[in-house]
Amino acid sequence: MANLTNIFFEFLLFLYKTTGNLGAAIIVLTLIIRAVLIPITLPSLKATSKMAKLQPELSKLKKKHDGDKKALQKAQLELYKKYNVNPLSGCIPQLVQLALLIFLYQALIGFLGQDSVNGTAVNPSFLWLDLTAPDPKYVLPALAGITQLVLSLMISPGGEVRDVVPNKSKNKKIKAENKQEEGMAGMAASMQQQMIFIMPVMTVFIALSFPSGLAVYWIMTTIFSIGQQYVLSGWGGLKSYTLRVKVFLLDLARNKDQ
Repeated sequence: MANLTNIFFEFLLFLYKTTGNLGAAIIVLTLIIRAVLIPITLPSLKATSKMAKLQPELSKLKKKHDGDKKALQKAQLELYKKYNVNPLSGCIPQLVQLALLIFLYQALIGFLGQDSVNGTAVNPSFLWLDLTAPDPKYVLPALAGITQLVLSLMISPGGEVRDVVPNKSKNKKIKAENKQEEGMAGMAASMQQQMIFIMPVMTVFIALSFPSGLAVYWIMTTIFSIGQQYVLSGWGGLKSYTLRVKVFLLDLARNKDQ
């Protein structure tokens, strides 16, 4: 683990010597790492996209096999096989990606904490920033929150909470189990919607205390993810939310005129 962190550390030093600017070196390093991770991240993103497209079909199966878990599981497996979807295929790539980004994060922390690295003096100035200290103008925390919100909306299902399967079973035991599952599904859907907006807020607060160099890394990582997501599936849920906001503003304007 330490060896991989050292590799990132040395590569960052090389980029700093090449560009002569620590901010530019962090941006280039982040983009290179994200580009290298594309073969790992794409299968995960494609699997997530396929699963989102299959949600209407899965909902139909739940209604069709209400109260019969074995039949539902069999039908779901057949559906996954038909569309060549593996629900678990996105997990391992995400873990690998997360591990590599943690090593990069540790390398940045180590780099920003030193005045000189291997005999090379480090100038932490970048634009108006001291990359070893938080942004005094709060521009980076705001950008971190905005980009995270855009990404969260893009990968969301569109802002709608999916319908819970009606509880039609006559068996009291099965009916009770279904009712419990419906409650858990509704709670999970509600939490998912809340996290779309909670994550950007958390990102802002975290970036407020981060060294600016880490905030730059975070923002560039998110921007790259936005571009990757757009190429794969367009604006996704962001388009739906944008339309809803427009409708809300139009209704608000009409109400004021009346």
